[in-house]
Amino acid sequence: MDILALNCGSSSVKYQLFDWKKKEIVAKGMVERVTIGDSYIVHEVPGRDNYREEYECPDHKVAIHLIIKTLTDPKHGVVKDMSQISAVGHRVVHGGEKFTCSVMIDESVLDAIKEVQHLAPLHNPPNIAGIEAAKDVLPDAPHIAIFDTAFHQTMPQHAYTYPLPYEWYEKYGVRRYGFHGTSHLYVSKRAAVLLGKDPKECNIITMHIGNGVSHSAIKGGVSVDTSMGLTPLEGALMGTRCGDIDPAIPAFIMEQEGYNPKEIDSILNKKSGVLGITGQYTDRRDVIAGAEKGNERCKLSLEIEAYRLKKYIGSYAAAIGGIDAVVFTAGVGEMAWLIREMALEGLDFMGIYLDKEVNRNTMTRKRETLITTPDSPVKVFVIPTDEELVFTEDVVAILEGTYTDHMKFQYSFATKEFQRK
Repeated sequence: MDILALNCGSSSVKYQLFDWKKKEIVAKGMVERVTIGDSYIVHEVPGRDNYREEYECPDHKVAIHLIIKTLTDPKHGVVKDMSQISAVGHRVVHGGEKFTCSVMIDESVLDAIKEVQHLAPLHNPPNIAGIEAAKDVLPDAPHIAIFDTAFHQTMPQHAYTYPLPYEWYEKYGVRRYGFHGTSHLYVSKRAAVLLGKDPKECNIITMHIGNGVSHSAIKGGVSVDTSMGLTPLEGALMGTRCGDIDPAIPAFIMEQEGYNPKEIDSILNKKSGVLGITGQYTDRRDVIAGAEKGNERCKLSLEIEAYRLKKYIGSYAAAIGGIDAVVFTAGVGEMAWLIREMALEGLDFMGIYLDKEVNRNTMTRKRETLITTPDSPVKVFVIPTDEELVFTEDVVAILEGTYTDHMKFQYSFATKEFQRK
């Protein structure tokens, strides 16, 4: 059984083909610059050189045609024809309150996704375009939606409700939703295994730190709070997003500079965060290198990011009544030992005893590592995330009729026997 996972962004389509029987990736890749010109595909197959092809993709339908053409190519492909693909899993960023778990896509589900696309205008439209394109190209395959927001639908009302006019929630759905749900799900389940506990017995803080950044407070195996809100703009400092700020600032700057709402939204989402502070970088490797060379704004960016990470650890520990573990994941969380060290500095009083040597030697996207000392009451793990595996397991379980939701379903990676390939 081969499962195709698709992640359609505004100008890209990521894909992965997974052999469920062998439990291994058959191929993966990305189509870049969709809709904006000079598009191309990079196709990766284990044991082969990467394949790149320039191919104009004016829309997502053409991009998905290109993926299928590449997967079935006699020389570069991995399947004879698309009948080998049993199902397609689609990442959908925003499911609003309508979806608390992954679902088979039919017309009513697609209509419901369209109804909440105003909550994620940069993300849901390309997700929808990808679903429609894939259903057109693969009409006989089952299509399943996996929602970024579903994992966080367990938050209590007092955690997701904003102190704003309540009718905004009733009329427009203004509330905290949270994102990166599949990542938080995966690493929290893995952390419970590494702790030797049932997820229901664990209090864990998961910190997904990449270009986008979100944190989650997980109590008894479920999300009870998360840093991103109505949109992915709220929360931690990110590559180009500002995260938490005084909400009066946008109105003040609009008045001072004459920006309209669309312009100020673009600045907060695309020109702030690490880029806004440094003036030139979004990649933390560049920021760290700049700081080492004495760039004061790079130093400041690192200090701000680490300080905000530290504050989230402290506030979430208070919110869930103490913690068993903290988990760092995603590109920066897995690779940037300096940011981890700065964020954890001074947290001995909480029972976090960092092993600096182990932490500094932990820069991998393949291995799970404990970076606290053996006697540390609170454990800190670096756990490479695997959102595609969550996609695949949800899809297979839905096809087999065994899927319930992430709270009851037994994932393979939530067992001691699981081995990451």
